[in-house]
Amino acid sequence: MRSKRELRAKRKLRIKMKVHGTKQRPRMSIFRSGKKLYVQLIDDDKGTTMASFYINGKNMELAKTLGQKVGENLKIKKISRVVFDRGGYRYHGAVKEFVDAVRKGGIQC
Repeated sequence: MRSKRELRAKRKLRIKMKVHGTKQRPRMSIFRSGKKLYVQLIDDDKGTTMASFYINGKNMELAKTLGQKVGENLKIKKISRVVFDRGGYRYHGAVKEFVDAVRKGGIQC
C-alpha cells in the first residue's frame, strides 16, 4: 500500500503535466506544510518564480488573508489571469478559501 505522501506526489505530477504558466498568465502553485501555507507564481517558460508568499498558520481565515494579499500583488503587477495548481490537494478548506479570496480580488483562476 502506498503512503499519503507517495499518492500526493503522483497526483501532483499528473496535474503539473496539464497545467502550464507563462509570464502573462503565471501558474499559481500552493503548498501546505505542517505549520504554514505557501504560494508561488511561476513562469514555466523560463522556469522562474515571479513571486512567492507565505503565512504562518493554515486555517481558513489566514488562507483568506493570504488570498487577498496575493490578489492585490497581482493587480499591482497588472496580471489579471493565473493558472491554479492545487498541488495534489483536494479543493476544499483552506485551499478553497484561498482561491475564492484571489477571485474576489478580480483575478481569474
